[in-house]
Order: sequence, then C-alpha cells, then structure tokens
Amino acid sequence: MKTLPLALLPLLLAVPSAHAADADPYTARIAKVLKATPLIDGHNDWPEALTDKMKDARWTMDLRHLNPAQFHTDIERLRAGQVGGQFWSVWVSADLPELQQVQDTLEQIDLAHSFARRYPNDFAFVTTAAQARAAHKAGRIASMIGVEGGGQIDGSLAVLRAYKDLGASYLTLTHSRTIAWADSATDNPQHDGLTPFGGSVVTELNRLGMLVDLSHVSEGTMLDALRVSKAPVIFSHSSARAICNTPRNVSDAVLKQVAANGGVVMVNYAPQYVSEARRIWSANRSAEMARYNAPPFGGLYIGDPEGAKKALAEWEKANPEPVVTLSEVADHIDHIAKVAGVDHVGLGSDFDGVGSLPQGLSGVQTYPALLAELMRRGWSDKDIAKLAGENVLRVMATAEKVAAQMQATPAG
Repeated sequence: MKTLPLALLPLLLAVPSAHAADADPYTARIAKVLKATPLIDGHNDWPEALTDKMKDARWTMDLRHLNPAQFHTDIERLRAGQVGGQFWSVWVSADLPELQQVQDTLEQIDLAHSFARRYPNDFAFVTTAAQARAAHKAGRIASMIGVEGGGQIDGSLAVLRAYKDLGASYLTLTHSRTIAWADSATDNPQHDGLTPFGGSVVTELNRLGMLVDLSHVSEGTMLDALRVSKAPVIFSHSSARAICNTPRNVSDAVLKQVAANGGVVMVNYAPQYVSEARRIWSANRSAEMARYNAPPFGGLYIGDPEGAKKALAEWEKANPEPVVTLSEVADHIDHIAKVAGVDHVGLGSDFDGVGSLPQGLSGVQTYPALLAELMRRGWSDKDIAKLAGENVLRVMATAEKVAAQMQATPAG
C-alpha cells in the first residue's frame, strides 16, 4: 500500500466539505434571500420569559448566550437563525386587573427597549418598514413591539396612544379572555365580535399606524375587525384551522377575507395549534387531570395529590404525547399560501411563549431549516422572501400610508 504525500492531505480534507455543500443546495439560497430581505418573526415572548424566570436580573444579565433548556432566544441564536427583525410581545396576564396590566405592560415595553440600548451592535429599535429595512442593511436586528391583549389598554384610547408614543407597533385585540369590547377565541363570547367601542379601537389603531392583530380573537371579532379596518390586519401568531381545528387558528373563510384585506397570517409553532392529534391529546390529558383531582369536591384522588400524579403518569405512559414536527408547520404555511395566496403568509413562532415546540424548531436558530423544507417543496426564492419578511413589511408600509391619510380624523 502506497503512502500519499503529506502535501496532498489538505486537498483531500477539503473534499468532504465541498460535497456537503453540493448536497445542501438550500443554504446558499437562503443566505442570499435573507441578505436582501429581513426575516421578521411576528411574535416572540422573550421579554415576558425573562421577566418570569429572571426577575430583576433581566435588566443586567448577559443576553448573548442563554441556557437553551430555559429560553428559546438569545443573541447568538438569533444571529445563527439569520433573524432580521422581531416583534417582541409585551404580554401580561389577562386575569390581572386592567390597571395592573397597564403598569406591567409599561415595564415590558421598557425591557424590550433595553435590548437595543444594551446591545446597539445587535439590535435597532424601529417603528416603520423603512427603518426595519435600514436596520437590516446595517447588520442589526430590527426590534419592534406588539402589545398582546386589549385588556392592556384598560378601556382607554389615551392609553393606546401612549403605547404608540412608546413605540408599540401592534395591538392584539384580546388575549385568552373576552374583554368588555371584544370576544376572545378561548373564552365564552359576550358580544358576537366587537362592540362599538371595539370598532373605535380598530379605527384608532388605523389612525395611529399601529397594526390590528387578530391572533387570540374569536371568529366574530376577526370578521368585525376586517370589516372596520381601513388598513391590512395581521395575525401575529396563528395557523390554519383546516389543519388543526382550534379557534386560535384561522378558518379558510377568514383566510379569504384576509387576502381581500391585504393582510398577513404569521404561522404559529405551538404544538397544540399545529397538530390536530396533539390538540386532542392535550384536551384528553386535561380531562384526566380533572378526573383524578379537581378540588374542592371532585376527582377520584381528591385529597391525595400524589395518587393523582401517579395516575396521570400511568395515563401518559399508555397515551404518549403525539410528536409534532417542522414538516407539520410547513403544512400550515403551504395551506395558507394555497387559500389566501403567498402574499398573505408569514412567520409568527411564539418562541418563549410556549412550553414545547415541534421537532426541528427548538429555538430562533432554526428558521433556515423551515425555509429549506419549503424550498424542498418547490418554493421559489421570491416566495420565500415574501414569507420571510416582504409580506409583513408591505402590510406595515400600507398601514403607515393609511395613517397618513387619516390624520385629519379626530382622535377618539
């Protein structure tokens, strides 16, 4: 057996990497797309996750690298995921008194602003589509704010205007609870959609140039808001109801209305909104929990929490949680593009706002893997760019134009 000259060794070692590049034709395509178009996620709960888990340390801790077991987001992984823009959700519990929600919202807004103050080479706080493009061109992640719940304005358009002055870019009309002026998707309806004041909120959002976010709202509220809004709406983190039949998702009938409105549905990764099997399993598990222990009077193991815990573990062993995958998220994107059109779909992960995630989408570093899956399905670079950011940037720019046209409209 002959020995190869040592001078040839570097050349031979270089061969596998060349073959690997040939085997993955998507990496270079994705990099090219995301260099020209910022990848913008419609919904990430990092501010709330930092608040909940780190308390006062959130103001000073190093955000460049965090434990992936605790957080889906950090600066290193945002860079690895080629993220160009992010709407940071400022969420507070809808169960709190609304005045307390306002105070907590202000703290969350300040925390979102602090990202750019503390890491100016990585983040730039922006409020317009042009500013988002400029931040991306300068190599920074465009940081925007979404207020995730109508209860957070405490029934006051003045509070809404104050949020706008502090840089908020959208308001989600409800969160998990029906409020005095709008029905939630996950609570008993009281208004059959929006009340007259709810319509005024939508109009004021249009006048301010803030986006109307219809994630979390009932279908009646969706349809009322689409009827009232003069600007395109968004669903910052919702998926397709035809695939997973939860009211948190968007029906085909509403998808067609979104297309007519010019809006965008930004697809959510939460497993219970992605997989019908996972949704049903979750409902069955909740029923079992109540069957075993529902204080103060119900449950087979009432007064014996350890017994209830053991019984639930046995049920889970016999009924394993269905696996949810990246491919299923891509199915939602494909469906929305088919029904509403490729101009009306985007990405709204809900990172750091969910307890579990689909396989292959463990954190903000995984966006390229999802885009590669869509490319494997035949998506063009132009359509990938629309999904990644062009669609929501168009919606933002149109909302800005509508606001300019409405400046003569009196404030509510």
